Amino acid sequence: MTINFKAILFDLDGTLLDTLKDLADSMNVALERLGFPTHPVESYKIFVGDGIRCEAERAMPPEHRDEGTIEKCVEIARQEYDRRWADNTTPYPDIPEVLDEIQKRHIPMTILSNKPDDFVQVMVEKLLGSWEFAAVAGVKDDSRRKPDPAAALHIASKLAIPAKDFLYLGDTNTDMQTATAAGMYAVGALWGFRGEEELVSNGAKKVIKSPKYILEFFLNKS
Repeated sequence: MTINFKAILFDLDGTLLDTLKDLADSMNVALERLGFPTHPVESYKIFVGDGIRCEAERAMPPEHRDEGTIEKCVEIARQEYDRRWADNTTPYPDIPEVLDEIQKRHIPMTILSNKPDDFVQVMVEKLLGSWEFAAVAGVKDDSRRKPDPAAALHIASKLAIPAKDFLYLGDTNTDMQTATAAGMYAVGALWGFRGEEELVSNGAKKVIKSPKYILEFFLNKS
C-alpha cells in the first residue's frame, strides 16, 4: 500500500526510541523511596505514554494516590530520569536506516511526545541528532497533552502541510486517538509498548511489525 503522504509525525517513546528500562528504573527508585512496591520493567509498557504524572499514578498503590504523594513521586522520578535517561535508551532496530531513507526522499519528519519539552529536545539532539526534523515538540506549561490534537495540528500548520497529508506513527491508544482527532493517517507500531488490539480499537488504519514497513506508505522521491 503506497499513499503519497507529504510528511510524517513520529511519537518518541516506544516508536523511535526504546526508553522503557530507563523510565522504569527511574520510577522504581521513586516508589522504593516512598516505601511502595516496585514493578518489573514490562509492567511499564502499560504505565507510560501519557506523561510522568499518569505514569506515577498508575505505578503507585491506589490507596496512596493523594495529591501530595503523587507530587513527591513525580519529583523523585523526574530527578532520577534526569540522571539516567541515556543509560539504556537507544533507537529501535531498523529506525536509523528508515530515517536515513525518509530523509533521502526529502519527506519532512516531525516528532511529538507527551514528555516534558526540555527532555524531548535533549533526547532528540543526543540520540537522533544525525537526522533533520522539521519540528520537535514535547509538553510545555502552556500546551495540551496528547490525545488533544492541538500540538499535532500546530506542527501541520507550521509546515504548511494539511493534516490529512501526514502519516502519524505511534505505539499507544493515545497516539491513535491523537492522529484520528487531528485528521492524520494513524499507523500503529507493534514494536512499541502496546498491542494490536489497543491500537486498532483506538483508530489505527494500519499496524506494522517493523519500522522498515513505514517506507511502503510513501512514494520513492529519491
